[in-house]
Amino acid sequence: MTRTLSSALVFSIAAVFLVSCDRSGSNEQRVAEHADGDGHDHAKDEAPTNPNLVAIPAAVRSNLGITFIEVERRRVEQTLRVPGRFEYLPTARREYRTAVPGRVELLVEQFERVEAGQPLYRLDSPAWRETQQQLADATAQIERLGARLETFEPLLAAHQQHEDSLHESVAVWDERVEQLQSVREAGGGRVDELAQARAALASTRADLANVMEKKAELSADRQQAIADLRASRSRLEYLIDAASAVVSRSREELTAIHDTPRGPEPAWASITTIMVTATEAGVVEMLGLTNGSWTDEKTPVLTVVQPDRLRFRASGLQSDLGVLCDGLSARIVPPTPTTTGRAVPLTDTMEGTLSLGLAGDPNDRSLDLYVVPEGLKPWARPGISAQLEIVTDATASPELTIPLAAVQRDGLTPVIFRRNPSNPNEAIRMEADLGKDDGRWVALLSGVRDGDEVVLDGAFQLMLATSGSIQKGGHFHSDGTFHEGKD
Repeated sequence: MTRTLSSALVFSIAAVFLVSCDRSGSNEQRVAEHADGDGHDHAKDEAPTNPNLVAIPAAVRSNLGITFIEVERRRVEQTLRVPGRFEYLPTARREYRTAVPGRVELLVEQFERVEAGQPLYRLDSPAWRETQQQLADATAQIERLGARLETFEPLLAAHQQHEDSLHESVAVWDERVEQLQSVREAGGGRVDELAQARAALASTRADLANVMEKKAELSADRQQAIADLRASRSRLEYLIDAASAVVSRSREELTAIHDTPRGPEPAWASITTIMVTATEAGVVEMLGLTNGSWTDEKTPVLTVVQPDRLRFRASGLQSDLGVLCDGLSARIVPPTPTTTGRAVPLTDTMEGTLSLGLAGDPNDRSLDLYVVPEGLKPWARPGISAQLEIVTDATASPELTIPLAAVQRDGLTPVIFRRNPSNPNEAIRMEADLGKDDGRWVALLSGVRDGDEVVLDGAFQLMLATSGSIQKGGHFHSDGTFHEGKD
């Protein structure tokens, strides 16, 4: 019957085997009684003799939800803990608005993940067609001015030739007048002949002056045409830049020549609707209007965010400004103090560097603290609350610590359960030698060492199962063994 009772206790959920050191004699007798003829010792199959050992096989751990956490070295006294929440960085959100009014056809859904270059929506805009008309007018004006400039060269050449011939005629008539003048002075010649020569010279000079005047006017017209051509080209450039901003395409794409049924045309001439694409990857956070709506320049069509561009914003007290400064090491920890159930595990943390806000709140006596995590955990989301652990003095020596949630109270005695290093299916009940705590972690002054594990979830059930079982007047060693007396 004793063996049956022992087996039932071994496989019970909260089984505790409590046998004191002074019963060692009876244990030896039990070994002798249960040894069979083959020399098999049935006492080895029974419960441990250490009164502080608790059997926690896999079935018990599963039923009680027992979890373990490794002892961790922390600077408890130098750790400041403040609450906060995650939020997007100011550069994480991008709004897409229409540059011109028109009718919108949405091509994505809310919360859909998009890649860079993926179409977001299509815009049918009459204003875009007006821009196309302006581009076509500017292009035609350039072509007209170019054609006009081409006619100036032969005109100027003809005027120059005419001017040269008139210069020769003037020279001939000058010589003829001088000859007739000499003959006249010598008493010969006719007066009417000299008069005709002078009249012809004057007429030729007048024709020369007229040709030179027309040449000057032609040169002025040419310079005006050059200036107009330069202005038209600049206007076309500005129109292309404006069109590039409207359709979100580069200048090279818009000015590329394509073959169309109407002949070679630039790309901007064949764009009937404006296709807006994502400039960078992200998630569609918000749709500003319904499909088919008419929108103007003031209405946001949709917003895309980058979920991985997050920061943690905490609220610190102004009374802590004496120890707070930019550059301190900080750790973002989940709000749950345990690892049980569906909550975020206690050890799923994020590291970062602290940055102080530029201004404080005089009403709340608080100061904004910012940390951009070096790496994001899956549970980080905008609006998710958490806590920020700030190490105010990194030069202090770290201490062995465990979560406060792992410490249970048996009356007035703090109790922890250390996993047996030599048998992972056993836990050692220990009276906790506690030091200072920071609200979540507490220092252990003795009884544990680096690499040890303690029970976190399920420690309360183990404490209830073992309550009142620890003998008075004894002490525990670091390996979990119990002995009477002080030594």
